Amino acid sequence: MEDNYKHKGIRRQLVALLQSKGIKNQLVLQAIEAIPRHLFLDSSFLKFAYQDEAFPIGAKQTISHPYTVAFQTELLELKKGDKVLEVGTGSGYQTAVLCYLGAKVFTIERQKTLYDKTKIFLPTLGYNAKFFYGDGYKGIPPFAPYDKIIVTAGAPLIPEALMAQLKVGGKLVIPVGDDSGQQMISMIRKQNGFEQTTHGSFKFVPLLEQKV
Repeated sequence: MEDNYKHKGIRRQLVALLQSKGIKNQLVLQAIEAIPRHLFLDSSFLKFAYQDEAFPIGAKQTISHPYTVAFQTELLELKKGDKVLEVGTGSGYQTAVLCYLGAKVFTIERQKTLYDKTKIFLPTLGYNAKFFYGDGYKGIPPFAPYDKIIVTAGAPLIPEALMAQLKVGGKLVIPVGDDSGQQMISMIRKQNGFEQTTHGSFKFVPLLEQKV
């Protein structure tokens, strides 16, 4: 698991690209620069690891574009110590970004092969989240409420279970739409409801349910 000067130099170039695309949060950019994305990919994709592209990670899933990871993370407005529910562990790259920023991460994955792999792999890099295998639509109720919730797959609607697990004042970031594309939505829970904002178009693999 080598992370050499060449990799680090290319990551600095990636950070500059993300800045040019509008990412402003310096802590998020530090996380992108620090985390070796190439270690989260199959060896056949290594030379492309720092392009702003999504790549297959198995089980018909992908690792998101670095811009998408940075964009969603910036939207979360994380504070160190925030309890975060991540729906869709995938390769663990987004999980690593959240951990790097000091969040207490509870992450759920419905693809058993990815769950098994990432649960073992991430701690070897020093990122210690709580891993769960299950239906992301249901969240992880025993540890609710959460300060922040991030969904890393496209959902046709915002799951009520996730809304219910968000604390008052907390924030949910989720791409909502169909297979042709989604709108990135952020929701802040208020005492008497939710405040919703739309942040542009993205394309994610679908959030699947009731497959466990």
